[in-house]
Amino acid sequence: MDIVAFYQDNNENSDENAFKKFNYDRNFSASSVNNSITPPGTPGAVPNQNSSGSVRNVSTPSQDHRSRSSSVNANTTVPAAYEHQFIPSRPAPRPPPPGSTPSMTSTSTAVTPEQHANVPVSPSSQTSPRGKSLDAKQAALIAQKKREDKKRKNQQILAKLQSICTKGDPNTLYTDLMKVGQGASGGVYIAHEVSNKSSTVAIKQMNLEQQPKKELIINEILVMKGSKHPNIVNFIDSYLYKGDLWVVMEYMEGGSLTEIVTHSVMTEGQIGAVCRETLKGLKFLHSKGVIHRDIKSDNILLNIDGNIKMTDFGFCAQINEINLKRTTMVGTPYWMAPEVVSRKEYGPKVDIWSLGIMMIEMIEGEPPYLNETPLRALYLIATNGTPKLKEPEALSYDIRKFLSWCLQVDFNKRADADQLLNDKFIVESDDVSSLSPLVKIARMKKASEREDD
Repeated sequence: MDIVAFYQDNNENSDENAFKKFNYDRNFSASSVNNSITPPGTPGAVPNQNSSGSVRNVSTPSQDHRSRSSSVNANTTVPAAYEHQFIPSRPAPRPPPPGSTPSMTSTSTAVTPEQHANVPVSPSSQTSPRGKSLDAKQAALIAQKKREDKKRKNQQILAKLQSICTKGDPNTLYTDLMKVGQGASGGVYIAHEVSNKSSTVAIKQMNLEQQPKKELIINEILVMKGSKHPNIVNFIDSYLYKGDLWVVMEYMEGGSLTEIVTHSVMTEGQIGAVCRETLKGLKFLHSKGVIHRDIKSDNILLNIDGNIKMTDFGFCAQINEINLKRTTMVGTPYWMAPEVVSRKEYGPKVDIWSLGIMMIEMIEGEPPYLNETPLRALYLIATNGTPKLKEPEALSYDIRKFLSWCLQVDFNKRADADQLLNDKFIVESDDVSSLSPLVKIARMKKASEREDD
């Protein structure tokens, strides 16, 4: 019998249809059937009698799909009157008593693999106590291995620092330390040389244990040691003493460009002077295969005469003939180039984009998206591309053309340091001495703010 056809039948009288399907006589007596056949539940074929009284096996419709495994009870007889009639081979399942739990051996609904995947399984049913203990031991071994790897790495970094640092106590060489700033990595001090009281130096002091990325410190020292240039802060010496790293550098008493941007309005000639000196330093770094990756006003220092020098080489990357590009996303979000944000391969021209953003700082007082969260700023850089100026009509054609060349989203169209140094805007910019008054104004305002505090 086709069960699917039965359930798909469209006749209105489904009961009549069912009786017709099973060739069932509605007028026979149910009680007579119960008296003449074995109790419901007898498996297999139902024996029937022919007119001569012999017994023969008659396969019922419900038997077709399990006839191979069914057995026949030869002693079971059915009156001839019920020959060819439908006789159920097993009773309908009885409902479970109230409050009882259905047995798993009873008729159950099939579960698809998808449903099975969504069934929550308690950990206790999955893992034996022995399995749990093995998992705990494995986790403990992994944690121990991580601790050992970290300890080994720290020892390697410490050994490297000891090899590049000068031995001895820096307190015997420098005196009158005065704290002038505090950064994420440590404090910044000014001090005098013991041998020459008139010589002032800047000292960055860091506790190694508190540094999350000690390898960046090594990177900074090595880059500064190998970068002697008029537009790069001069590295003097480094010491590792009682767990503290001392990095001694040239002192730039004018402070950072940020202080000038905050307290003064710069002319296009002064902006060009800052860009020219920064580009000279970048051209030197790029020629040595070094990418700064963190060009911004905080990392451009000035002295009282307006001379400009780059600092903070912790994020520097070295590229060479084998590794021509980088993909690591490092730097300060608001100054990042689109290719850095998008985690694409990039090269030295990321510093040119950052220079362009620093120009906007000098024009408008702050970089684009500064009021946004860093994550939101990264999203806007990646989606908006070149940021728009608030008042472009207030600027000359030369500075807008130069800025556009720096802020090309496609780095292949973006200029390099050498090309920008020959641009008209840079060639006609002011001398660095024009920055000296701005440095003095910033120092005065900063001093008055200190007095108010």
